Amino acid sequence: MTNIHQAIDQEQFRLRRKLKVTGLGESQWNAVIQELTHNPCIDLAERKSEDRLVVDFDGTHYSTDELVDFIEAHGGHLSNGWWERQKIGWYRATDSNVRDNAEHEPFCCSKIPPMKNIPSAKK
Repeated sequence: MTNIHQAIDQEQFRLRRKLKVTGLGESQWNAVIQELTHNPCIDLAERKSEDRLVVDFDGTHYSTDELVDFIEAHGGHLSNGWWERQKIGWYRATDSNVRDNAEHEPFCCSKIPPMKNIPSAKK
């Protein structure tokens, strides 16, 4: 199968997810890969082995939960092993960090960081 590589705008927010998927037939795998490659938020989608899905996507516009929902909508399930559950938890935390970092507005290093409005103590 040919892999289509799409360039995403911000490389620092690209995330790679490696998931073990069960319950998909050959035609379902082809449909999943084809639909994922046509999604503008997904950079790369490929099937590595019989049950391994590798997806690179823009973490500011797509998430692991959306990917899992997409797989389940096509009749697939994630492996329920201990390691897969740990990876999904880690992936969700990373997704949250990427979204938070994308929304953060940095300040200049030579300026004093913005301070919270602290009432001054008067004597």
